[in-house]
Amino acid sequence: MSKKNKHQDNNPEKETVDTTQENINKAEEQVAETIAEEVAEQEEELDELGKLKVLVTERESQIENQKKEYLFLMAEFDNFRKRNIRERADLIKNAAESTLKDLLPIVDDFERGLNAIKDSADADTVKEGMELIYNKLVKFLEQKGVKAMDTKDATFDVEFHEAVALIPATDESMKGKILDTVEKGYMYNDKVLRHAKVVVCQ
Repeated sequence: MSKKNKHQDNNPEKETVDTTQENINKAEEQVAETIAEEVAEQEEELDELGKLKVLVTERESQIENQKKEYLFLMAEFDNFRKRNIRERADLIKNAAESTLKDLLPIVDDFERGLNAIKDSADADTVKEGMELIYNKLVKFLEQKGVKAMDTKDATFDVEFHEAVALIPATDESMKGKILDTVEKGYMYNDKVLRHAKVVVCQ
């Protein structure tokens, strides 16, 4: 081996340069990897941000649609409420109208009865006519849900009766019983329309 080659193989400066170059290459590779990783992370973040933006847009669209549906339902409910109030008022008005209309034939009967009394002196005929009209009126009231209370031999009850007089009972079993009815009481369906005015034994 020549001296020249021996000198080249044992050249420490060359080895240092080679080592430095390797270190530089490794550093460059690491930097390149780090940059690539950061770029990938940024791309992932951008991709995630894009997804979030799309999701936000979808949610905003859903909220807008729900808002429109809510406003539509509110308008529908308001229309329904107004229609319901109007129909209820019409129902009450028509119910009263129907009742009054059904009452008119009885008024006609009374007028015919009064005219008949003028030309008739027969008390029995007048009584019979009055009874017919009365029965017709009672039947009419029953058809409308109005019925007279039965107070005969009944026990006094403040829910249905009003005591206008108290009389000492002659018998212990008569205490709290209704002795007489001064004014009939009436029920409308299951509700007291008018309390019966009664005389009670005490």
